[in-house]
Amino acid sequence: MTDRVMDPIARLMGLRYKSHPWHGIDVGPLSPDILTAFVEMVTTDTVKYEIDKVSGYLKIDRPQKYSNVLPALYGFIPQTLCDNDVAAIAIKATDRDDILGDGDPLDICILAEKSITHGNILVDAIPIGGFRMIDGNQADDKIIAVLKDDAVYGHYKEIEDCPELVVTRLKHYFLTYKDLPGNSRNCEITHIYDSTEAKIVINASLDDYRKKFDSLDSILTEYGMMKRS
Repeated sequence: MTDRVMDPIARLMGLRYKSHPWHGIDVGPLSPDILTAFVEMVTTDTVKYEIDKVSGYLKIDRPQKYSNVLPALYGFIPQTLCDNDVAAIAIKATDRDDILGDGDPLDICILAEKSITHGNILVDAIPIGGFRMIDGNQADDKIIAVLKDDAVYGHYKEIEDCPELVVTRLKHYFLTYKDLPGNSRNCEITHIYDSTEAKIVINASLDDYRKKFDSLDSILTEYGMMKRS
C-alpha cells in the first residue's frame, strides 16, 4: 500500500471545476488494494465510449459492429499510464523484446451484481487479477476487479474465485471487441494473473504516469490527438 496524498491545490481546483477523469481524479490512499476507478461503459451499452483525452468528456468511439456483450463495468484507473514500466513486465513474462506500452491509462473491468445503467461515474474497486493482453506489439493489460462491498462479488479475493464462465466471457470480449468486418486484429491474452501481479502492474502504471506527467504542460499537444484503443 502506498501513502498517496492528493495535492491540496488540485483538491481545491476540483471543488470549483470539474476534474479531468484521467489527470484530476486521485486513485485513492489505499491503492493498489482499493482503487478509485472511472467507469466509461456499462453492460447495456451498444456503443463504445471512451474518454476524450483533451476535454475529459465521454465521446463515442464506435458502435459495436457485432453482438459483443460487455460482461462487466469497464473503464480505467486514473493517473495511470501503460508505458515503459508496464511494457517491461510484459517483456519479461512473454520473452518478447518488441513490446511497447500502448500510451493509455490502465484498463479495468469491475464485476458487480447490480445493473448500473450509465457510465461516467467513479467506483471503489478491489483488484483480484488481470489479463496480460498484447495488441500487436503493445501491452494492453486488463485489470479485473470487484466492486467494493458488492453483495455477490465483493468477497472475491482472487480471479480464481470467479466462476469459469465469467472469466471465459471476459476473455472472449477482449479478444473480439476490436474486430471489424474483414479486419481482425492481432490480439492475444498470454497470461491470466493473480491479485499480487495485478498490483505490480498497477504500481508500474502509476510510476509510468508520474514519469510522463510530472509536468502536464505538454499534454494537449502531445496526447490530444492520440486515439485510445
